[in-house]
Amino acid sequence: MSQRSGLTSILSLCCPKCRTGRLFKSGKILRPGTLFIMHSACPHCKQSLEPEPGFYFGAMFISYAINTALFIVSWVGLLLIYPDYTLSMLLGILTAVVILSLPLSFRLSRSIWLAFFVHFDPRAGNTPHY
Repeated sequence: MSQRSGLTSILSLCCPKCRTGRLFKSGKILRPGTLFIMHSACPHCKQSLEPEPGFYFGAMFISYAINTALFIVSWVGLLLIYPDYTLSMLLGILTAVVILSLPLSFRLSRSIWLAFFVHFDPRAGNTPHY
């Protein structure tokens, strides 16, 4: 049985059912396409991570909220550090922020969305799957 809380399992990108198995395969920063590959089922408890086609469509709205928060923080930070910024400077910084945070916001939004629908089961992963 896992001792992780629900929030900890979401932030560590773990399965919400067993809170142990990883949602995403290990990616390499030098191969950015590998950062977006999910397991089809939890490696620990075998919970399906693709419950139905189009399931993660709702995660797009969570990603939108995450990116909006990042935009606001970036804008306020720029305003505090350099009050005489130009529009092109702001757009350049926001573009860099969104590109650099894309793997994190993608993974985190899917983890949050899955946690809405898959609930913790303390017995998950304790029985062998043949």
